[in-house]
Amino acid sequence: MTRLARRRWATAAELLQLVNAEPGITRREAAERLGLSSGAATELVDRLKRLELLNESRAEHTGPGRPTTILEPHEQGPLVLIIGLRASGWELRLSDLAGRLTALTDAPYEDDRPEAVLTTIAAAVAGAVDDAEPRIRCVVVSAAGPVSGTALGQLSARHWLELLDLQRLTAGIPAERRPPLLVGNDATLAGVAEARTGASKDTSVAVHLMVATGIGGVLLLNGEPALGAHGTGGEFGHLPFADPALECTCGSYGCWDLAVDGRALARHRGEPEPADPEDYARRLLDDLESGRSRSGDNRGAVALAAGAFGRGIAGLVNAHDPDVITLGGLGPQLRRTAPEAFDRAYRSGLMTVHQRQPPPVLDSVHGADGPTRGAAYLGIDHITSPAALDRWAGNEPETDTAAR
Repeated sequence: MTRLARRRWATAAELLQLVNAEPGITRREAAERLGLSSGAATELVDRLKRLELLNESRAEHTGPGRPTTILEPHEQGPLVLIIGLRASGWELRLSDLAGRLTALTDAPYEDDRPEAVLTTIAAAVAGAVDDAEPRIRCVVVSAAGPVSGTALGQLSARHWLELLDLQRLTAGIPAERRPPLLVGNDATLAGVAEARTGASKDTSVAVHLMVATGIGGVLLLNGEPALGAHGTGGEFGHLPFADPALECTCGSYGCWDLAVDGRALARHRGEPEPADPEDYARRLLDDLESGRSRSGDNRGAVALAAGAFGRGIAGLVNAHDPDVITLGGLGPQLRRTAPEAFDRAYRSGLMTVHQRQPPPVLDSVHGADGPTRGAAYLGIDHITSPAALDRWAGNEPETDTAAR
């Protein structure tokens, strides 16, 4: 891409990213934010409308001066296809430039062989791209496991422990029409969503934690995830905060995962390890919250897990000095079900310097949708870049791959 073309698209990219970050923004507000005159804003918006990137609808007129319009994604504009590889099943969703999500399909894993599962998903992905051609300009995978580049290191909940190349998910699309593939860990993407539009927005340092089968997370610096040298940063669940005699599926011993999730709850109740630790934990917590269970043993098990959760968070605070910690997945419910055990462990684990003003621990805003929303933001960043907009204008495909 030439320098001239990049400059030509730079302001357009900023405008489209504003439409994503601030749904309902008016043309007047956007012009002020970007330092554009009324005439320059009108010219830019008209150009993006001709390219089927933006539309306008009349805004409510609330004061003096000429009425303005609300900027919205064009109904025929570019889309992000999101693949969710969750612990118990997979899903496909679409996102427009505003981050509005449309569900396409979801299914449980019908086979324990990862190759068979990925082949099934690849067929669905190829069908979705065919149906929306040429609007899908990027495919983003949100995976419940460590990722590096476009590879999934493992999906512990399914006992998939070998390295899986996720490029096969788009292999069914002809090379000349194949959108770029981006891959991110689900907890990392959930943290990005909280930093963009959620509980950690506008903070300089934040830690996000998501409890499911194990604990995923991310350290965010000015809203950007710290991914580590190989892309696998934020695997906080594998810090050695638990009993060192406990063996983890990751290959190490004493992982924090094993002190907090459904495996810990089952162990404290004297039961065997559940096949689906996330579902096991959710059912137990739901029963306690609803009053269906009043068992002291169940409450004791949850208190032990909540205490281990709070103590580990204190360790992360001591290590990273964040402005805020946000909790997703089962984290908010675990803390809510045993608040005293959590708070006592959290506060007692903090260094004195942090005890004076402990960083707040906040529930996530996006909840279960966090990984999908983070994946949408990642894809939108890509398709609103100057280079991607230049390709959209010329309707030229892109075939490289990238990763988050």
